[in-house]
Parts: sequence; C-alpha cells; structure tokens
Amino acid sequence: MDPSPNDPSVAAEQARVRLHEEIERVRSGVEEMLAEQDDNAALRQELEEMKRYVKKRIRKSEKRTEKRLSKLERRVDQVEADRQHAEWRIHTNTEQMLDGLLNELRAIADLLTRSR
Repeated sequence: MDPSPNDPSVAAEQARVRLHEEIERVRSGVEEMLAEQDDNAALRQELEEMKRYVKKRIRKSEKRTEKRLSKLERRVDQVEADRQHAEWRIHTNTEQMLDGLLNELRAIADLLTRSR
C-alpha cells in the first residue's frame, strides 16, 4: 500500500519534520543570543529547561500520534477484512442464485420435453 498524501502517517511525519525544523530554528536563535551574551548563565539555564520541556512534549506528542496511527491501522485492517467477507458473501449468494435458476430452467425444459 503506497502512502497517499492523505495518509495519516504521512501527515504525522510532515508535522514531525516541521516541528523539528521549528525547534532547530528557535535553538539556533537562542544559541546566537547566548554567543552575544556569553556570561548570561540564567539564559543558558532557561534554554536547558526549554529543551527538556520541548523534548518531553515531543515524546508525548509522538506517543499520542503513534497510538492514533495504530488505531487507524487496525480500523483499516478491519474494513479490509469486512470488504473481503462481503465480496465472498456476494459471490456465494450469486452462485446459489444462479444454481437455483439453472435448476428451474432444467425443470421447465424437462416439462416441455415431456409434454411433446
């Protein structure tokens, strides 16, 4: 199954990439500020706290995303199984109907050949 643009896993991966790009942009900006204010230990501490917070949020978000993807994958599997079962039922019912019609045609043909 090729991932389509509407595939939740593709959207999740794109969101993850955008998030990491934004984090990197903020990090580099903060590092530039730190380079300008080399002696500012409080700012470094705040940066470290922000990094820990962002990492924690990313892990939490990734876990939620993975859980949702797992649910969607299970649902897709169930829908596929339901589709296959429905196809089997349609095939079986059509086959039974055609067998019944053939038997009726044979019975009619037998009646017509006897009446001659």
